[in-house]
Amino acid sequence: MKYALVLLVVVLTFSCQPQPDFKTNKKDYDSFLTSESVITTSKQFELWNSKIKSDSLQSLALRNVAQEYNRFFQATGEIEYLKKAEQALQKALETAAIGKTGYHRTLARNYISQHRFKEALELAESARQFGSGVNASQSLLFDVHMELGNYNKAERYLDSIKNMSDFGYLIRLAKWNDYKGDLETAIHFMEKAREKAESSKNRGLLLWSYTNLADFYGHAGRIEDSYTYYLKALEIDPKNAYAKKGLAWIVYSHEKNGTEALRIVNSILETYQSPELYLLKGEIAEFIGDEELKVEALDDYYNLVENSSYGVMYNAHNVDFYVNELQQVDKALSLAWQEVKQRPTPESYSLLAYSLLKLGEKEQALQVINDQVAGKTFVPSVLQHMAEIYKANGIEEEVSALKQELLGALYELGPNSEPKILNL
Repeated sequence: MKYALVLLVVVLTFSCQPQPDFKTNKKDYDSFLTSESVITTSKQFELWNSKIKSDSLQSLALRNVAQEYNRFFQATGEIEYLKKAEQALQKALETAAIGKTGYHRTLARNYISQHRFKEALELAESARQFGSGVNASQSLLFDVHMELGNYNKAERYLDSIKNMSDFGYLIRLAKWNDYKGDLETAIHFMEKAREKAESSKNRGLLLWSYTNLADFYGHAGRIEDSYTYYLKALEIDPKNAYAKKGLAWIVYSHEKNGTEALRIVNSILETYQSPELYLLKGEIAEFIGDEELKVEALDDYYNLVENSSYGVMYNAHNVDFYVNELQQVDKALSLAWQEVKQRPTPESYSLLAYSLLKLGEKEQALQVINDQVAGKTFVPSVLQHMAEIYKANGIEEEVSALKQELLGALYELGPNSEPKILNL
């Protein structure tokens, strides 16, 4: 069958089962679940903000203010700080007499955070044409092309920056192997990157490598290792919302302890606002059978993403939200088309196919899967969409094979997915 190779790789990807005996301990992380408010100002911010009106220092001041706004965004999750960083960087680019290449790259990364990938690509290509900081520009171009699903171009840029002693190259090589479905190799290179970060003692690199390595370990079923590295990240940054969310997922999906997972999520929400956290809260509420709490959490999600400042950042999440929670499939299909247009990845096409399936267009959904998705990604949620579409079209052999692999990926999909998978 044409899918045999895909399924073989999937078997290799999901063959590791989570360690069944591992248990978390509240004493390990309780001290991090504080409600201490986040400070969204600093001496650095005040200093450079005061210099913006000085023509000779304006671009430098704007760049530094943008850095502080970005830091506030990372600390609070509040989208307005990311937008303020964008505004400062745009102004800096307009006023800069020198160093425009760096401003192009920094603004491009801001656009990546906002999922404005095509605009990011334009800035990255402009930076590359300036010729300054070639390695940084080519690294950026790899990142953008991966986000856009331009994998052949991404591979060429990855080859162009090859340096096995460079942290930036190693983390991108890990990402590339993860995309290809070779999780073991991805972990190997991420561990090499972690070693570089630990040698440098650079706080930012340590946080990045620890949290990403924790993610990879979780995908591989190495839950205790994942847990350890989320804790390591919190030892560096006790307020790190991403690491706390990782702990919540372990408690929820591995231990099936919805009450404790909710306690962790609620502690994050006291100081950090992210739509994804409300989706997770709603998912956990469904798991424990608290329908009222689920509705409340999803209402909070909806109200938050209605803020126009988010732009297209949550289009992908919204497709699933409109299909499964609001039953507004026409709206979901419209968003899926937008997502494909701005980010034509296999994941985006799977959302389009899923929306078509829910509209009753099962043959068209299958065509999208066959043309744009099958064999091009190993993301469990995408494989679940594929299985549902194959089932609707009576392709039972493929459904059966995918079903077994999805059951092996339940940790990543979450326990609410189990009944749906068993019903395939």
